[in-house]
Amino acid sequence: MSALATALLRLGDEVTGADRNLDTPNIRFLESLGVKCFPDDGSGVDPSVDEIIVSTAIESANPAFAKAESLNIPVTHRAKALARALSGYRLVAVAGTCGKSTVTAMLGHILARCGLDPMCVNGANVPGWEGAVRFGRGEYAVAEVDESDKSLVAFSPYAAIITNASADHYSKEEMDEVFDAFVENVPGPVVDARGESYDLKDFNGQNASLAVRMAVALGCGREEAEKAMESFGGVERRLQKYAPNVYDDYAHNPEKLEAMWLALADRHKGPLCVVWRPHGYAPLRKMLDALAAMFNRVSRPGDRLVLLPVYDAGGTTDRSINSDALFAKLRPGMCVLASGLDDAYSRVAACKDAFSAFVTCGARDPGLPVLARRIAAMK
Repeated sequence: MSALATALLRLGDEVTGADRNLDTPNIRFLESLGVKCFPDDGSGVDPSVDEIIVSTAIESANPAFAKAESLNIPVTHRAKALARALSGYRLVAVAGTCGKSTVTAMLGHILARCGLDPMCVNGANVPGWEGAVRFGRGEYAVAEVDESDKSLVAFSPYAAIITNASADHYSKEEMDEVFDAFVENVPGPVVDARGESYDLKDFNGQNASLAVRMAVALGCGREEAEKAMESFGGVERRLQKYAPNVYDDYAHNPEKLEAMWLALADRHKGPLCVVWRPHGYAPLRKMLDALAAMFNRVSRPGDRLVLLPVYDAGGTTDRSINSDALFAKLRPGMCVLASGLDDAYSRVAACKDAFSAFVTCGARDPGLPVLARRIAAMK
């Protein structure tokens, strides 16, 4: 939503916003751009508002809906709003279960280096961009589109990249069907990773290959595109390094967590300390057995998982499951439960010399990169 707000602002719209938590880096960034942000109580909705844009996460009981109805203000899903905002560009949509943000950033970087000046709207902040947005005036736009709520169907892209399809929000079979239907009527090039083999420790090799292949399909020279990749500076919260042995990562499903763990185990031969927070109650419930099997498989003797409670974003979700359910399925001795970020820090600090590397990981919680910085500053 913050990326959409930034894009709309740069495209000439006046933007305000609302959130349950106004004390986050993204909110402070939007406010620095001049976006006025309100509490999530409907107080920002008044007759001056032309349209309310919402994500799938916004529940029907949200006060903004009642205010909008009383004032006859239309309510639009974020995907439709983004598709409309980018309708003046030839859109390259980046979809897939894993790697979307990284590939979007890579492709945007390559196209910019090749002189095509793309408009880019990502799902993660990128160093050198305005948060998750690169404003461009060329003919192409590159945008990450979301499969988690199937809102990718709101887009009619010129070209598309499918990074991969795996079980996350839906089964693998259902994801395959969604992505097949999505690319069926794409008139331009479609690039995907099906049929390619790759090492779980080198997901970025596959990501770079997808971005380069699409850049070449859009008219960039292969040599120029590959050279542009050499200067790619990465994406925030994608194995972002805070010290030589301290990282932060967005990994939150079994595939992403396994890839992250194996990559760090390959880079640091000693034991790893992994601090992870599940990003939602429903995802934890759905992925519980797969997460347990993955953690039991990838953890080596001496590795430690510090497991935080589920990140609670509020609302009326079913809270009948929490991290203790996952803890009960893990191999004895490999995991400890922490009550919160401060407790996790204390547990890491108490045995810091036992580990060769540390990583904080998980989606949503803005406190995880803050914890990584605290760990990096440990004496």
